[in-house]
Amino acid sequence: MGQTLTEKILSDHLVEGDLTPGEEIGIEIDQVLMQDTTGTMVWLQFEALDLDEAQTELAAQYCDHQTYQFDFKNTDDHRFLRSAAGTYGAHFSRPGNGICHNVHKENFAAPGKTLLGSDSHTPTPGGLGQLAIGAGGLDIAVAMGGGAYYVEMPEVVNVRLEGELPEWSSAKDVILEMLRRETVKGGVGKVFEYTGPGAESLTVPERTTITNMGTELGATSSLFETDEKTKDYLERQGRGDEYIELTADDDAEYADEIVIDLGDLEPLIACPSMPDNVVPVREVAGEKVEQVLVGSCTNGGYEDVLPAAKMVKDQEVAKHLEMIVAPGSKQAGEMLAREGWTAEMMAAGVNVSEATCGPCIGIGHVPASDSVSLRTFNRNFEGRSGIEDDNVYLCSPQVAAAAALKGEIVDPRDLADELGLDAPGVELPDKYNGSKTDLIYAEDAIDDELIKGPNIGEVPLQDPLGSNISGETLLKMEDNITTDHIIPATSDILKFRSNIERLSDFTLSRVDETFAQRAKDAGTGVLVAGENYGQGSSREHAAMCPMYLGIEAVLAQSFARIHKANLFNFGIVPLAIDEETYEKIEQGDDVEIVDDVAEAVESGQEEFTIRVNDDWEATANLHASERERRILTAGGKLPLTKQQAEGGAAPADD
Repeated sequence: MGQTLTEKILSDHLVEGDLTPGEEIGIEIDQVLMQDTTGTMVWLQFEALDLDEAQTELAAQYCDHQTYQFDFKNTDDHRFLRSAAGTYGAHFSRPGNGICHNVHKENFAAPGKTLLGSDSHTPTPGGLGQLAIGAGGLDIAVAMGGGAYYVEMPEVVNVRLEGELPEWSSAKDVILEMLRRETVKGGVGKVFEYTGPGAESLTVPERTTITNMGTELGATSSLFETDEKTKDYLERQGRGDEYIELTADDDAEYADEIVIDLGDLEPLIACPSMPDNVVPVREVAGEKVEQVLVGSCTNGGYEDVLPAAKMVKDQEVAKHLEMIVAPGSKQAGEMLAREGWTAEMMAAGVNVSEATCGPCIGIGHVPASDSVSLRTFNRNFEGRSGIEDDNVYLCSPQVAAAAALKGEIVDPRDLADELGLDAPGVELPDKYNGSKTDLIYAEDAIDDELIKGPNIGEVPLQDPLGSNISGETLLKMEDNITTDHIIPATSDILKFRSNIERLSDFTLSRVDETFAQRAKDAGTGVLVAGENYGQGSSREHAAMCPMYLGIEAVLAQSFARIHKANLFNFGIVPLAIDEETYEKIEQGDDVEIVDDVAEAVESGQEEFTIRVNDDWEATANLHASERERRILTAGGKLPLTKQQAEGGAAPADD
């Protein structure tokens, strides 16, 4: 039996386990990336592990979220990250140089390599044939120190693309169609491999738009085979020598197949407030719009902004709205400027922003109250834009530009008929010739010791798992609670990312602003949630802060992949409950795990008995590998890894 492309890359990097779906495997990591909101903790953990130098082929640190540096704490974080890169041997991308996924794609992403990143949209380079996975920061630190990365072997699903995209449809519509069909939970435990003649018709930038937003499906990763389009893109970036041909075997067996005819796709849009709330644009046409943003790691490339620039040339954006363009990288922004497109956009009334993640997480360009914002981003979770009652729609640059001109949501095909616009199409430059002055390569590092400002704290550690877990149900939550709910990422909160004591004050504040103080008063407790708890960002702070506040267990109907791993990493027991138990348990109920928890976890026990209010009992399940049980028993991955290092074991034995 032949292998899928995913299986081939995993086989080349396999250090433990076998490629049976659902079984835990350990893989060698070639490249790691960090960004500024997660990177501080990665490097603090790397320091705490007493490691001397990054052991991966390549490590890259990007500053892309807090680029506006509203507070000295942001600037101190960036200085610390620069010093960590210099001290431990990583490349450093300065604030304003661009979003980690875009800059990495341009400079370092390579077919056949494995990439682990402390950002959930790390799978972006899958469009180049790189197997890229998002993970929590502690997993990055251990992998960067030479340890294996452990993950459940995913099912591999073949997404067969037929035909070609019609005019005014785009790669964004492909992934929106996937979300419409599969939902935000449809990719959990899966890798989507895109194949077929339709896949071959797409450029690398189009492919990376699709792989980027595979994260919204809950997928472990997404992947395209390499071909002449891949080689062509790398050559235009000046990296043609990194191309290798990678394809699945003709007789490869997939767990499932999804077929999409690109020719049938029309412009789509995700309505508030979930990426899978997808409908044709014409169904919501006429909705007044007050803000339009083109950019982000999903649609911030030169090839993404150019169609919007062509559409607004010699036009004028509606007077009641703002249109902002934020290129995904300085390379893209510089090229657009040199070719005159920035001037054309400005003449049409467009504001051009720095290359940053900011608006995607509510740092800058926050929408007005009771208004509609159209964005080419990847997430529209409620409140993520920086205001609780937001109305954010997700769409392609073509749909966004059409709305900016019309002043309301409109299908670009209809606007083209009205204004006589030509479809802009997809256009690659002869050469990507943006300068690289803001990328400091490891060999050019300017720091050789860590520089810590007063806001940079210590890594909190959990005690080893005890025999008893009991406490009040401090919060009961619904389905699809995101990491934005658990630890918001707005500028007033994000500046404390390297100060867990202060950051913990904001834990679950978007669900219940009294939670942090109640948790402190209680000293210990549990959380209860519905399905898909912890979806969204890879931020490990969403596990670290509850741990710091005394949360010992989370009882949920199901968990998002990265967040569940982060709960293990910080010594919080993730227990799965059924719907009946979820419905019956109430906030304020006293919960006790009847079993001797430490002994049960260590022995491999899966079923646990929970007793509620000394009144009724139910069963909860711990789905964990032997390795994850060792992590829980030790109180988390950092204490365990330190123990192993002190005992002479390498991080790879974790």
